[in-house]
Amino acid sequence: MADVPVTVRFAPSPTGRLHVGNARQALINWLFARAHGGHFLLRLDDTDTERSTTEFAEGIETDLRWLGLEWDRFARQSERLDRYAAAVERLKADGRLYPCYETSEELALKRKSQLNAGRPPVYDRAALRLSEDEKAAKEAAGLLPHWRFKLIHETVAWEDLVRGASHQDMASQSDPVLLRADGRPIYTLASVVDDIELGVSHIIRGEDHVTNSAAQIQLFQALGAPPPVLGHLSLIVDAEGKGLSKRLGSLSLDSLRLGGIEPMAINSLLAGLGSNETVVATTLRELVDGFDIARYGRATPRFDPEDLKGVNAKILHATPYEAVADRLADLGVGGGEAFWLAVRGNLVKLIDAAEWWRVVSTPIAPVIAEGDRAFCAAAAEHLPEGVPTAETWGVWTGALKAESGRKGKGLFMPLRLALTGRERGPELGDLLPFLGRDRAIARLRGELD
Repeated sequence: MADVPVTVRFAPSPTGRLHVGNARQALINWLFARAHGGHFLLRLDDTDTERSTTEFAEGIETDLRWLGLEWDRFARQSERLDRYAAAVERLKADGRLYPCYETSEELALKRKSQLNAGRPPVYDRAALRLSEDEKAAKEAAGLLPHWRFKLIHETVAWEDLVRGASHQDMASQSDPVLLRADGRPIYTLASVVDDIELGVSHIIRGEDHVTNSAAQIQLFQALGAPPPVLGHLSLIVDAEGKGLSKRLGSLSLDSLRLGGIEPMAINSLLAGLGSNETVVATTLRELVDGFDIARYGRATPRFDPEDLKGVNAKILHATPYEAVADRLADLGVGGGEAFWLAVRGNLVKLIDAAEWWRVVSTPIAPVIAEGDRAFCAAAAEHLPEGVPTAETWGVWTGALKAESGRKGKGLFMPLRLALTGRERGPELGDLLPFLGRDRAIARLRGELD
């Protein structure tokens, strides 16, 4: 497929909000497309009418846009039912799709019997032995058939982008159901038809689809199309090693967004998971430039929210003021670029900047230990006249050190507690100009400014 333009797809079912596992699949597909000058298709696999909702569909689009993963093309399976019907007729005409009348209970009994006998639970193709009269009798009795794709019993091999040389003995597989008894197409059929007609060149998805891949390769061939290049990524688990579930809302993008996490923190962590690299990027362009799908291995990666917080902090520490100016204004944070540069190195989430703005611009209760009261009172007297500047801190603390004999923590911690009420935080010399001389003196004297 060397002459085919690279086209990948992210094809979620709108049956819930995206979690970080879904986001990783979308991100890696998007990065692969951008790294190869290709196209990224968003396709909503919404043929499950009982569970698919407009709300979830809109939520998926919102989540992807928040991450910056804009798509080049868009499709909905619910709008393509005629295409699946045409494929069904072609497969029937070619003898590759056959009707089956077993109920789910009958199939369960067959599987149980096979397992008890020590045989693999593979469909026995009993429906192929039915005569036309027997089929007619079943349908006359009200039994509507589901339709199975007749596999060719051979070894199907492919070179997987992630797993390398892969193969499947098709004699060990059940003929997959492609059409339900109510006429609705199964995912396997709809997905393959879409991939063919929408020009998908590479399918990059989770390893839970590996067992489907060989059957889908044969389905591509049965419909007269070469199969795309396949790549199966290890599925991520949470910090405790448990699988993620869209239905349970596990680590949903919506909850992370509401929790103050930056989209590039998620992109950075997910881009590195499963590889031998730790990635911290402030733009998607950086991720594209460093992208190589060959770096992803087969080990199961763990997504730890604590790691995400660390990456989030690093992202903020490197973020220029222009990139957050509007959001800071929405949070009521003043001080402009100077304040942002003063506090960003101590932020874990952007909203933390609002807390530091509150510290320097609104009354707080200073914290002064009994043994530090005289020192803090003297510090108030020695604070240089005029509006504090970047040079004020060094001049002031130098004079205090010389007079009191204090140094290190004994000098700086009482000042920090009195001025901010916190044991840790941004450099006091950077905060002092925003506190102002009068507020600083009031706090050093133990007054509620």
